[in-house]
Amino acid sequence: MNSNTKAVLNTDNLPTYGLLINGEWVRGAGPVLTVLDKYRLSPCAKLTTPDDGQLLMTVDAAHAAFRAGAPVAYERGLILERAVQILDSRAKEFVHAMQLEAGFTQSDAQGEVRRCLQTLRLSAEEARRLAGEVIPLAGAPAAAGRMGFTIRVPLGVVLAVTPFNSPLNTVMHKVAPAFAAGNAVILKPSSNTPMTACLLAEVLLEAGMPKGFLSVLHGSGEMVRQLQADHRVRFFAFTGSTEVGRVIQQAAGLRRTQMELGSIACTILCDDANLEAALPKVVNAGYRKAGQVCTSVQLLLVHETLRQDVERRLAEMVQALSYGDPGDPQTFVGPVISEGNAIRIESWIEEAVARGAKRLAGGARQGSVVPPTLLTQISDDMKVGCQEIFGPVVCIVPFKTLAEAIARVNATPYGLATGVFTNRLNDALAAAQQLEVGGVHINETSSSRVDLMPYGGSKDSGFGREGPRYAVHEMTEERIVTITTL
Repeated sequence: MNSNTKAVLNTDNLPTYGLLINGEWVRGAGPVLTVLDKYRLSPCAKLTTPDDGQLLMTVDAAHAAFRAGAPVAYERGLILERAVQILDSRAKEFVHAMQLEAGFTQSDAQGEVRRCLQTLRLSAEEARRLAGEVIPLAGAPAAAGRMGFTIRVPLGVVLAVTPFNSPLNTVMHKVAPAFAAGNAVILKPSSNTPMTACLLAEVLLEAGMPKGFLSVLHGSGEMVRQLQADHRVRFFAFTGSTEVGRVIQQAAGLRRTQMELGSIACTILCDDANLEAALPKVVNAGYRKAGQVCTSVQLLLVHETLRQDVERRLAEMVQALSYGDPGDPQTFVGPVISEGNAIRIESWIEEAVARGAKRLAGGARQGSVVPPTLLTQISDDMKVGCQEIFGPVVCIVPFKTLAEAIARVNATPYGLATGVFTNRLNDALAAAQQLEVGGVHINETSSSRVDLMPYGGSKDSGFGREGPRYAVHEMTEERIVTITTL
């Protein structure tokens, strides 16, 4: 391999991104892929992919690094802290990359950077506080003279497969806790958004990430299947669709996984909801990142006594949202990830309208841009009501009782998160106990997330938890150590 510290190998025409193997950027020997500017739908970069030999070299290097041993916990924390400073100094590069390849608005891209910095800081803390517990063996029969304690040890090589809709912070939620725990990581970012991941890898290398502890590979699901066939890969962290998650889970066998999958996210407005506080949060949660967040509000369940007021006020708010070019600082809703997805989203909207739904806000698709859309009078069997739309569309669904609203949420196959706006303690606690989801947020939307909290779902939304403290525990195993005094 030729030594190379930058991910971009060629800028003669379009920047061409390589693979990170054993601490060096190299050109992939497999097919070359094209990355599109998601707003202009024109090529903005090229991407090289590995051949079978490079896949084997990657696992060899990661496994050898793990076997040689990670830096001690204090040093791992220092590396992650140095990455905070370097990433912060390069924030504009990251924002520009996400505006191009993800179609993020300036606000959405800047939010990714801010959250990523926090995730790094939290992971640095967790590297230093990872510990087991003392086991009171003396309390057991015939155990006098014995003491015991547990330690948490890294699993080995972690394969992180990350999505397009959070190309920086979700990547960091997998890479940083894995390294904090002492694992080596092979990162497979979305081929739609590889540039941000490569920039992040540059930052971590500059911060002192040892060779082999971070690899970056670009490619398809077939490449993931090949990596899964190598049993030196011990843990699989995946964020993406439920369908792909099932395939990865089945191939994992007895090896451990963390799955953050699909969702039809709901937020409930009870009859005592504070609409002045709730509706701006609903707009932000429904339309930021063009609705392409697993917890974006898709179904807004509104008590029937509030329906007319909510429809009127939300329609005005959504109609006022600016949409289009993510390079314009005033744009609130940018493009979705591809024109194909925009066409699909538009077709679901038109199907709903043709079957009797009323469009309170929205309009004609413009390339990959779907105008922020608000629907009412939908039925449960419309695609917008029973499948994950993953676009800037919110549907208002009335209910009579809280029990009815909870049943509607639980009727979906998913269970990631739900927001509930109420000031009645009994209703809040009932929702917390009865909703079949990974997170219940009282007086916040389904999309409420703080990076230090446990994040994950149930049912078809997956299992396992992100959040540095929780992810570190997912990516380690507990080992019991006993000592007998003779």
